[in-house]
Amino acid sequence: MWIAFAFGAALFAGITSILAKIGIRNVDSNLATALRTWVVLIFSWLMVFVVGSQNTIAALSGKSLLFLLLSGLTTGASWICYFRALQLGDVNKVTPVDKSSNVLTMMLAFVFLGERLTWINAIGMVVIAAGTYMMIQKSKSEKAASAVRRSWLVYACLSALFAALTSILGKIGIEGVESNLGTAIRTIVVLLMAWLIVFVQKKQGEIKRIDRKSWLFITLSGLATGLSWLCFYKALQDGPASVVVPIDKLSILITVLFAFVFLKEKLSLKSTAGLVLLTAGTLLLLLKG
Repeated sequence: MWIAFAFGAALFAGITSILAKIGIRNVDSNLATALRTWVVLIFSWLMVFVVGSQNTIAALSGKSLLFLLLSGLTTGASWICYFRALQLGDVNKVTPVDKSSNVLTMMLAFVFLGERLTWINAIGMVVIAAGTYMMIQKSKSEKAASAVRRSWLVYACLSALFAALTSILGKIGIEGVESNLGTAIRTIVVLLMAWLIVFVQKKQGEIKRIDRKSWLFITLSGLATGLSWLCFYKALQDGPASVVVPIDKLSILITVLFAFVFLKEKLSLKSTAGLVLLTAGTLLLLLKG
């Protein structure tokens, strides 16, 4: 059953990228992150009360609470970097870098969680790295762009790093914890972190200038994120991180499709070949070696 939840997480994560890209076009990325986190928070706590896991809060161990808080911090950092990267670069280039975090996640899982590394896993990681490199190669026009516009790559790489740490910390933190409750607790940390950055940057005054369309897509992206999280952490609780994470990263296929349909972003021949490699490498990671 955890495989179904992992694929559900991939579906909603793919939708999130497109909704968020549209929603933050005219909004500061940190402010948009803080606003959409409210939606995720409300949705996640609603699910906690639906399943009745609020009664288990008092039984949480210190270790579980610590790792849930740490995973919340890394999630917040990943979100802030990811949505800044989306604001600066194309979805079809930002997403492959972010999704390559599954390679780092698997390496960390092998080291800290004792999950086995096989030769098929190793080949899969090399293929993913090659595919990611091909997808982010710049065209001639992009090479002429300013350094500020190219800075999306730095933010995307940081997003991938924090996302990998999130998966490992989250896996440890939700052991013995109902997955919806774990997600809800982590979301509180993300919300506090996001709003702290907004107030430090004095961006809160820009809320009144957000147009109706941006509000709609920020809200929808928050709902999609909430659904993705609930599915992902339920899958992570029941299945191995080295399998759940690669399935989740297949959301890139949905993102690329939606980017073509709604954002008119087209893949070059090299990027298409890179996408094929990235997908093939991800599927290799699902095989038992």
